[in-house]
Amino acid sequence: MKSIIVPVDFSNQSEKALKVAASLAKDHSAELLVLHMLELSPAIMGESGYISQEQVVHLLKIGEKRFTDFLNKPYLKDVKVTPVIKHYKVFSEVNEIAEKHNADLIVMGSHGADGLQEIFIGSNTERVVRTSDVPVLVIKGEAEGFKPKTFVFAIDFEEENLPALKKAKEMADLLKSKFHLVYINTPGDEFLSTGDAYTKISKFLDAAGMGVPVEIYNDYTVEKGVLNYSDKVSADLIGIPTHGRRGLSHFFMGSIGEDIANHSEVPVITFKI
Repeated sequence: MKSIIVPVDFSNQSEKALKVAASLAKDHSAELLVLHMLELSPAIMGESGYISQEQVVHLLKIGEKRFTDFLNKPYLKDVKVTPVIKHYKVFSEVNEIAEKHNADLIVMGSHGADGLQEIFIGSNTERVVRTSDVPVLVIKGEAEGFKPKTFVFAIDFEEENLPALKKAKEMADLLKSKFHLVYINTPGDEFLSTGDAYTKISKFLDAAGMGVPVEIYNDYTVEKGVLNYSDKVSADLIGIPTHGRRGLSHFFMGSIGEDIANHSEVPVITFKI
């Protein structure tokens, strides 16, 4: 891991993400790119929609000072920190910056009334997840000294998930986490017998060229299965595959992926298919 991006907005949630990113940067001798998007509010521009160059410079200086003060933290000592300021809130730019700096990971704090609400629905984090080609780690609560011992990755073992599985396994190895690969078996049309499930899983792992143990976990819904299984193995990190701009993968149709992220008490990491 050579480069980690952390978008911040000076909130408590973004500082929690910054602490995690700093911990990872120290562990892997990585550079920390701390990104702040300075938004010029229409209210500042007035009815004419015009804002003078002097006003822009003044606002930028205020934003830069606040950014500098925000980065004056003891946990950033001995970390290579590169501040990046963008002047518009265009969240696709996060992916552009990630590509430019060959970033390995984006770390973001979740937002909402209680820090868990609507992480993926109409939020900044959701926008970054949908445009990011690199993994996005979503942080909920305090997680300073982030060293996940147990990493759960749940997929439906469809062929499209092969790239996501490989990225997740690489991340688990990098973090020195125990990797738990799980298939959530639910009642209804998606239900598979034990034999059919293992046939599907075996075919998938052969295509992946990977000999990874897989557990079949039965539950009433996928999201409950992921959360209950993660609780059973005391997971420190949960992985979710995504389709990028097309949203969450088939396995996480509708609100399933959002529910997992919203209701999980542990960090969630997404991998683009």
